[in-house]
Amino acid sequence: MRMRKIFNKFCIAAVAIMATVQFGMVSCSDDPGIDNYYTSTKEYAIDYLKNRPEYSEYLEILSRATGERNDLRLHDLLATYGSYTVFAPTNDAVDTYLNSIGKTSVSELTKQECDTIALNSIIELAFFTTDFSSDVYPKANMLEHTMRIDSVTVIENGEEQLRLLINRDAKLVPRHYDDSVCNGVVHTVDRVVCTSNDLLPQVLKKDTTISIYNSAVELTGLDNIIDKYIDPNYGFASERDRIDSCTWTNNKLCIHTAVEYDNVAYPEKRYYNYTGFMVQDKVLKEKYGVTKVEGKDDPSSLEYLAHKIYDEVYPEDKDVNDLKDRRNALNRFMSYHFLDRYGLYYGLTVYDGPGHKIYNNFDRKHMDLSDWYPTLMPHSLMKFSYPSIANNPGLYINRRGRQSKADAKGVFVRGAFVSREMPAEAMATNGIYYYIDDIVDYGQQTQTVVLNERLRFDCTTLSPDFMTKLSDGDFARGHKTLHSDPTYGLSYQSSDAAGNKNTCIGFKAGFVRRFDFTDNTHLHLRNRYLTFWSYEGDEVTIKGSFDVKITLPPVPAGTYEVRMFTCVDFPSRGILQAYISADGGDFVPQGIPFDMRPGGVALYGYKADDEIGDEDAIKAFDKAAHNRGWMKGPACYASGDRTTPFASNVTTFRNQHSTLRRVIGTFYTDGKHDCILRLQQKMETGGELNFDFIELCPSSVYADEYFPEDIY
Repeated sequence: MRMRKIFNKFCIAAVAIMATVQFGMVSCSDDPGIDNYYTSTKEYAIDYLKNRPEYSEYLEILSRATGERNDLRLHDLLATYGSYTVFAPTNDAVDTYLNSIGKTSVSELTKQECDTIALNSIIELAFFTTDFSSDVYPKANMLEHTMRIDSVTVIENGEEQLRLLINRDAKLVPRHYDDSVCNGVVHTVDRVVCTSNDLLPQVLKKDTTISIYNSAVELTGLDNIIDKYIDPNYGFASERDRIDSCTWTNNKLCIHTAVEYDNVAYPEKRYYNYTGFMVQDKVLKEKYGVTKVEGKDDPSSLEYLAHKIYDEVYPEDKDVNDLKDRRNALNRFMSYHFLDRYGLYYGLTVYDGPGHKIYNNFDRKHMDLSDWYPTLMPHSLMKFSYPSIANNPGLYINRRGRQSKADAKGVFVRGAFVSREMPAEAMATNGIYYYIDDIVDYGQQTQTVVLNERLRFDCTTLSPDFMTKLSDGDFARGHKTLHSDPTYGLSYQSSDAAGNKNTCIGFKAGFVRRFDFTDNTHLHLRNRYLTFWSYEGDEVTIKGSFDVKITLPPVPAGTYEVRMFTCVDFPSRGILQAYISADGGDFVPQGIPFDMRPGGVALYGYKADDEIGDEDAIKAFDKAAHNRGWMKGPACYASGDRTTPFASNVTTFRNQHSTLRRVIGTFYTDGKHDCILRLQQKMETGGELNFDFIELCPSSVYADEYFPEDIY
């Protein structure tokens, strides 16, 4: 049963007003304007197609498509209330497609070919051209493939015209797109919409501008790592289990969390995704004089550059010459350019694009929006930042500073810029890639300068499975809800799943990378809701008599303090015991169990800053609390549905007694082995933990007497 059922039960009336996500308006010279677009309050999408003879061949294809289970009835689907985007090819467009594959009529198409055409042409959510003019659609089509729309200038009748392309090929026919119907929108296209089944290695090879990186990917064997797509071992215990897990109407999975209920579903399939960051040949030549791959002693080779970087950091491995050995310098170099998750440009940090609002909840004058992820290079970490700057705004890798300036310690590293302009064939079935304007590496500067800071990992990023595409094309992290504005969710107090639109993604034991938990542990990711007392508006909810082991993100060698941010002061929270295993050692208990049911006042005598006194008194209070294992929440974030930028008078998490950080303990790592955090519920009746973020803070930060750690 496809996860398309998520959107089948509500009307388009609330959905069609999605202009809050506007990336830019489209204006064509012969576009009649949105006020003159066709709009029907009576026709469903299927009626629109049946009432116009130019879609007769497309209708025949829809009628023959039945999906992989032979139970798909697209005619019936498009005749019901719901929310659909239909890219409808004209008969001429279908004939052009038939000619290209050597066939003369729709009757010659196989069932599989009809399935592919039909499922490629429908997204189960309404998207108008006023919502996007150049971007990846945030929801996959019914074939579970990502689609994009681009504004391009073309020459027609000797004049330049602005046109919209779907997947860079099918052109939206002027005056016949944005045709609103009762259950969505119909866009007429002049080509059959196609998507590729190519995996990331095949997509990369088509790009001749990155031939050096492509050769290095093949020589190091990375192409055999990034070609995984579906987990063949993932499944459900029974058909009953499958049905309960894949619908949003199962009361058994409407989970009580503090004062709300989360409507939880498990993914129907488990996928693997990858993201690459590629440097073009011309950049390698201009910046480094690199014109080829191999040649350990040749300054014009990428292999030479890799050894120059990594022999300094890993001198014990400088003579490992097998390019497929994970310790080899070139292997490390190329592996560091890939993530084991799907990295949307507006998704690798919490900045989720122009027109959205969550960045208004952050004090961006005092910190850049940042997230950190492991890469395919073993035991390495990469930082992503979206600074608030006027010049060249966008996504950066391994940047350190604050906005366009140095940070409080006087450190500024510009980092590599991730291009917003996507390569022509950037999207693969199992991933995506971007151009970057410089190499990225896990060398001396990255380890000792860029990452020598407090590292704050949102718990919704701790597993690549949390940021891998689901069957509906969405992600567990920030999963879109059934609310009329699905960008951000709502809070529901109803335990009736059928009426609860707070849709969240659950995970089963054994199928979450970097997480190991018992069968009596319930774990799900909450959708992003701006007024939650959750950092970045979301969290991982863990319930039951849980016992969870989390492989912490890799960090450079050193001593680190582990902190956990959570929201306390709810009777359902329970009592937590934490353990740490450093570099393969035994699990060592960290202090006494932490009762999460009281608030901060009862736990450690919390006082708001304005109750304490002057700056020296505030610092003394913070130091005393830290020595006892407590820290206030960060001052950089305030919950709320804000339409204006962060202001100094908002109530931040630092000024709420129930949002706090628990100092769990310290560990030392050599930077070459895994460190594991174990969290165990100690109440016999079970309880819950809102697992919000983890901080790994190096001793150079938390023990620095000259530059005390900031409150943000």
